Amino acid sequence: MDTQKHNIKTNSLEELSNKILNNRTYKELMQRMSVMEKDRIFCLHGIEHSLDVARIGYILILENGLDISKELIYAAALLHDIGRVYEYEGESSHHIKGAVVAEQILSDCDCDKQDIALICDAIRCHKLVEKEETDLRYILYRADKLSRNCYACAAYDKCYWDADMKNNSITI
Repeated sequence: MDTQKHNIKTNSLEELSNKILNNRTYKELMQRMSVMEKDRIFCLHGIEHSLDVARIGYILILENGLDISKELIYAAALLHDIGRVYEYEGESSHHIKGAVVAEQILSDCDCDKQDIALICDAIRCHKLVEKEETDLRYILYRADKLSRNCYACAAYDKCYWDADMKNNSITI
């Protein structure tokens, strides 16, 4: 899907972000995830992580001069890991189920169908993305990885990620 020259049609950033944050399904899933991850010592997936991904994604957009709106990356980042609850329960991969749930949440938030498709495509692909530095899928993937401070993590040696998957640098 082409995210070039696309600005979200539905809402302002604050309006859409607040609608997502106040959505009943979103709040319920984030609460369930918090409980599921309460004893986890690495790679948490709460609101702090989502906002880190959004902010880093927006920096990448600005640095690369991309015409992807701030609203689009923030919505995608807030929702990109929402499917983790289902993955923890053994139902499916988080990026696949997350896209399905994100579609429902965005519809509930009165988001435009084209915007929903772009955001859900990025969520579905953020784990399996091809290296294209000009689309929302790649920006979400890269921001997600860069948001992880593996180099400073207490669980570095216990992490299941291979060394080449870990973020070992502070630079973006």
